[in-house]
Order: sequence, then C-alpha cells, then structure tokens
Amino acid sequence: MTLTAAPASIPTPAPTLLFARARTTGADERVFLGKLGVLALITAAGVTLALRPEPVAVVAGVLLLAAMYTHAVELQHQVLHHSAFRRAWPHRLVGVPLGLPLFVVYSHYRVRHLQHHRFLGTPHDTEFFGFDTRQSLTLATLLRGSFDYYRVLVVLRDVVRSAAGRWNYEFGDISPKMRRHVVQEHLVQGAAVLTATGLTFAGLGEYVLLLWVLPVVAAVPMHFLVELPEHILCDTETTDVLHNTRSIRGSWLSTWYTNGNNLHIEHHAAMSVPINQLPARHEETRRLARHVERTYIDFYRTLWQALRAPK
Repeated sequence: MTLTAAPASIPTPAPTLLFARARTTGADERVFLGKLGVLALITAAGVTLALRPEPVAVVAGVLLLAAMYTHAVELQHQVLHHSAFRRAWPHRLVGVPLGLPLFVVYSHYRVRHLQHHRFLGTPHDTEFFGFDTRQSLTLATLLRGSFDYYRVLVVLRDVVRSAAGRWNYEFGDISPKMRRHVVQEHLVQGAAVLTATGLTFAGLGEYVLLLWVLPVVAAVPMHFLVELPEHILCDTETTDVLHNTRSIRGSWLSTWYTNGNNLHIEHHAAMSVPINQLPARHEETRRLARHVERTYIDFYRTLWQALRAPK
C-alpha cells in the first residue's frame, strides 16, 4: 500500500502594504483641502437652513450643522496625525478651529490620541472618545456614552483651570511646549464661549441656540455612533491591531463622512499614512484581520445581537 502524505497547509501571506509607511504628497494635501472646502459649503447650507422661518428647514439646518461638526472632528483626527499637509505648521492652524464647535481642544486631543495608539490593548489606553471597552456592554452603558454631555462640562472646567494657570495633564508627562499649546487652545475655546454668551446678552441668543447649542446637542450622539465601531467587541487584551480593531468597508459616503475612520485597522497599522491612501490597503485587511464588516448596518446588527445575548 502506498502512503500519500497529506497536503501541507498553505500559510497566509504576510502583509506587504498594510503596515507600510507613506509620506503626505501634494496630491494628498489637495484632497484634504478639497474636503475642507466641502465642509465649508455644507456648513454654510446648514446655517442658511437653520435661519429660515420654516420649522422643517430649521430642524434640517440644525441636524446638518450637527453632522458637519461631527465630520469636522473626523477631519481634525487626520490633522492631529500630521498626515493632511506636507509641512507640520498648518496642522495646528487648521486643527484648532475644526474642533471648536464640538468642544474638542486640538492639542489635548492630539496628545491623548497618540497615547491611545501607543497603548491600545493595554490598561494604559487613553482613548479620547467612544465606549470604554473595559466596561460591561449593556444598553445603559451605551446610552450613557451616546449622551456624554458631561465631556463639555469637563472642557469648560479645563478652560477655567487654564485661565487660572492650574491646568495639568492627567495621563502622564507632556512637554512644556505641548502643555503651553493645550492651555492656549483651552483659552481659545473659552473665548468662543464668552463670545457666544455676549451675543446672547446682546439679544442674539437665537443665533447662538440654532447655530451652536442645538447642533452640539445633536452632534454628541452622532459622533459617538461614528466612533463606536472602532474597538468594541474586539479583543482588547492584545496589542495586535489585526485582532483589537475593526474596519468597515462601507460606501463612498460613509468613507467620506467618517474621513476614512471606517478603515480603522488600516489606520492603526500605519497611523501617519494620509487617510485617502487607506482604501488601497483594505484587501489585505479583509484577508488578515479578524473584525472586518461590510457595512455599518452589519456592525450594528452584530452589536444588537451581542446586547441581546445571555450574560
């Protein structure tokens, strides 16, 4: 009898593109400037609608502004990684105003988020937004995260501390230069709040309400839903990005709106790569990673099933 050896298993090819670094090019810069232009145009449309006399137009305008304030923070996310421009200096110049409407202080976000990249999968993770995957997954905890208006109060507290010279970073040591930037930007945020307060006392409170307060109220849960898929239901006990992070293929619309945040494995694998280069890496992600969804609907269906599962 002739014995035939069992065929050897074919090893999965190692990634060749997913973890590759790439510099920001002039073309990447133009893509990002185009995104800023689209943001400005849609925001202007939201302002126009919110100030119309028709109630339906007002509601549409407020929601459109909320959506754009959320989108602006996703653009700010690329800026804080210094992958939007070829030079370093424009990033802070653009990043600070992008976060103002939603009370996201650029340099504070930057230092905490870069620590998140460094410590993902460890107890030292300092993610700035989203659901803390170390807590129990229940409907109550998700609702608390969805309506986290307390974060705005924390920013206002830090504005007061910055004005008094008492602000300190809570998650480790930062350089004196970075601390100075964070304090300055908190003061800019405080100046925006004081300006809005002054306009209210001057009889222009309706504008403040329609163009800032109500859009922020709607934007907080919007932004939570954008950020939620990144790491929830993944293996957060490992530092392997192929297991602790999720990517969602999505559509061109969701990719634009989240500014590529749907391709989150690709981003964590090479965080300084310009966002518009990430779709070319998605095929490797689909082949190698554990948590890859086709659409956001697929993800939220999976989340709903996890919520209903017996504990």
